[in-house]
Amino acid sequence: MTPTDGAARWLLTHQCGVLSREQAIAGGLTESALRHRIRRGGPWQRLLPGVYMTATGQPTSEQRQIAALLYAGPDSLITGPAALQNYRIRGPATEVVDVLIPVERRRLSRNLVVIHRTRRMPRECTCDGPLRFALVARVVADSVRELDEVADARAIVGSAVQKSRCTVKQLAEELAAGPIRRSALLRTVLAEVADGVRSAAEGDFHALVKRSALPWPIFNARLLVDGVLLAVVDAWWPEASVAVEIDSREWHLLPADWENTMRRHDRLIAAGISVIHVSPRQIRMEPDIVVGYITAALKRGRPTANVVTLPAAA
Repeated sequence: MTPTDGAARWLLTHQCGVLSREQAIAGGLTESALRHRIRRGGPWQRLLPGVYMTATGQPTSEQRQIAALLYAGPDSLITGPAALQNYRIRGPATEVVDVLIPVERRRLSRNLVVIHRTRRMPRECTCDGPLRFALVARVVADSVRELDEVADARAIVGSAVQKSRCTVKQLAEELAAGPIRRSALLRTVLAEVADGVRSAAEGDFHALVKRSALPWPIFNARLLVDGVLLAVVDAWWPEASVAVEIDSREWHLLPADWENTMRRHDRLIAAGISVIHVSPRQIRMEPDIVVGYITAALKRGRPTANVVTLPAAA
């Protein structure tokens, strides 16, 4: 393979300087020439068995992912946290590349590649140049199955749903189709979402209410006045006209949204609704204080006749 070989140059550019042994040989490189390039101190390096990078130094994230797919073989797909990053979904930082392959294919996990042999090989995928990713619902489910903490699971599911990368229905279908093993966290979080919870912070608040003596609210309730949507509040007690808003800058308060948030607050107050603002940190670190605020508001509250309550949108 020489610099003047147009096909070889295209391949190396398309695959960011990563190629398989088969591609190198097909491009005209002899076995001896290949061994010469990957020798100690040579210009190439071996990333995985039968997969090489035509440069020295540390491979980029994209190069690692390309190498993982070349190693895993045709039709393999990236899943797990590496795929979450591709979809811009909140998840754990990792250099590991999880790859799905058909159950009949024999490959071992190597270095930073974790091989998952599956009987449920996806029929569809998302392509980004040479990279192939499982669809979002499968990626989220696979990622959550590797977690141990419900808060981490909430963060992934909440991010995927809020950013409209997938729907709750798609996640539920993936849960039903997937293995029972290590499905408890996803099952728990989807049960919360069915109650209207949409983010990790709201999930923490959901758990706080559940273990307190507070009456059960309507989560993500839609409040209407004269048939017009007034606001969607994080938690709502209609019998006392008390709303809780979780002021998480990460989830809700992008800089451009600040004035809209303040106007919404004013509309709620004008409608006779008592609004309690809490932060994710308060929910985690000062749960008794948060419960105290809500308890006091519920005691002095009363229903507001002109406000109609609808449940969270499906």
